[in-house]
Amino acid sequence: MSSVPDHLEESPAARRAGAILRIDLDALAENYRILAGQAAPGVDCAAVVKADAYGLGMDRVAPVLFTAGCRQFFVAHLDEGINLRALLPEAEIHVLGGLMPGLEHDFLAHRLSPTLNSLGEVETWAAEAGRQGHRLSADLHVDTGMRRLGLPPDELDRLAGEPERLAGIAVSFLISHLACSEVQDHGLNARQLADFRQARDRLPQAPASFANSSGVFLGPDYHFDLLRPGVALYGANPTPDRDNPMRPVVRLQSRIWQVRDAQPGETVGYGATFEVGRPTRIATVALGYGDGYPRTLSNQGQVFVAGQAAPIIGRISMDSTTIDVSGLAEDQVRPGTLVDVIGPGNPVDAVASAAGTVAYELLTRLGRRYHRAYTGG
Repeated sequence: MSSVPDHLEESPAARRAGAILRIDLDALAENYRILAGQAAPGVDCAAVVKADAYGLGMDRVAPVLFTAGCRQFFVAHLDEGINLRALLPEAEIHVLGGLMPGLEHDFLAHRLSPTLNSLGEVETWAAEAGRQGHRLSADLHVDTGMRRLGLPPDELDRLAGEPERLAGIAVSFLISHLACSEVQDHGLNARQLADFRQARDRLPQAPASFANSSGVFLGPDYHFDLLRPGVALYGANPTPDRDNPMRPVVRLQSRIWQVRDAQPGETVGYGATFEVGRPTRIATVALGYGDGYPRTLSNQGQVFVAGQAAPIIGRISMDSTTIDVSGLAEDQVRPGTLVDVIGPGNPVDAVASAAGTVAYELLTRLGRRYHRAYTGG
């Protein structure tokens, strides 16, 4: 991660904050270039910026990606698309959540492409095209194994047999979504690829998009016409069985509020879940589950203080977390000292794994009480 200017820590807002979330926009842009560089010849690379750009702020993230060369953007909800259109008037914006009844004019007014997930949505959009008197763009989603969104097999059969249902619709991309792409040798990857190819052969010709973040690294067979990465843009590892090819984008630091000594037999935190077994120095850090820090890290996570691991002891509270700093010098754990919660020595994937979740959830839960410091871009 690029260095952060010292004056950010000295600003009044940063000094007041219990925690500081640093977001490296240069690393974000570099991650887009890394992913685009994986593409087979002639393949474009999009960016998924749903959920407020995975918690990092779509208003700051999307323009950086556009400047880096991205022109195709995916969101989940219509309002996300409307907000993104205000930021990026020239981008192609795709809404994955589908076409809800009565919202056709909202898509048209903001030049958004709906993702058609069912025959009913195909019929609705085709009817709107008839009223408008010209073809309307949309993505067509076929379900190849997620059993979540997209045309199920019976509806795909009907559409393949009656392609006239797509009259009036300009299919921007035929899409599907990989279920197990982070496990490179998982058998479902190859089965989904075969099903996607078959679906593409049975439907009117259109560009295709299949590879999510991990799918990008499954190789060119999965690339088709458009890569569709999300979480890898934000620094999470799309290849969990190998070193992370992405640059870290976030660094979360929190301040020590108080330091105290505890003696054997004393307990720490709600529920007395941690009993002190030896003389212990405890630091209370100013973040908790109210900031999106997972409570499941209680008694098993760790932070880093002055480059050294400090285990979490006791339950994580709404506003605070207690850590064992017994092995650190007194001048390293004074009130106001910043500790690394996510960052050097403790990347986002490692923190998520210790919490029993994934980087996607951890990033999107990043709290609004943090002082946010953007660098680069």
